[in-house]
Amino acid sequence: MSLEVGPDPQAGQDPQTGRDPQVEELRALAHPIRLRILSLLTGAAMTAAEVARELGLTHANASYHLRQLYAAGTIRVAGEERIRGGAAKRYRYDTDHTLSTAPPGTAGRRRRDKRALFLAYATELRRRLAHLRDTPGRTHGTDAELWVDPEVWTEFHARVNEASRALHRAAQPPRTPGTIRTNSTIALFEMDPE
Repeated sequence: MSLEVGPDPQAGQDPQTGRDPQVEELRALAHPIRLRILSLLTGAAMTAAEVARELGLTHANASYHLRQLYAAGTIRVAGEERIRGGAAKRYRYDTDHTLSTAPPGTAGRRRRDKRALFLAYATELRRRLAHLRDTPGRTHGTDAELWVDPEVWTEFHARVNEASRALHRAAQPPRTPGTIRTNSTIALFEMDPE
């Protein structure tokens, strides 16, 4: 999942629902299973049944999480297919999706929701570490709390964002012959000076 968090002059409450769509999206994303679903839907459009099989979930559970992601505007319907007299929707994650910052007055709520999202990343990283294949020269880890020039930070952020988008664009359906299963967990953010 690749989310670029940036300013949006259109951000604010939906006039019909009274809800902030960006806050709703953060809440939908702040769940480890939903992060796994987004990873799957990056490489291929999938039905709830396919998501359920790939992740070892019940069909009802997969459907529930897909509905939450769809309602938040995070995934889109990429088509339908007829199955046993009914219709099954295929969902896809748009890798160029942008999550915008909140309007003034919702910063505290947004901060809590961003923290929940990053905690979901941490939970998902723990699960993925159980599958770590330590191939020499093909793993990298960075953990840093640094003070840098704002221009350096801006350039670094842009480079990491582009690398993340490139990796997402290269994603293939699960278990495609000739592919390898990889992890990329990135959390970049500015910190209060204390």
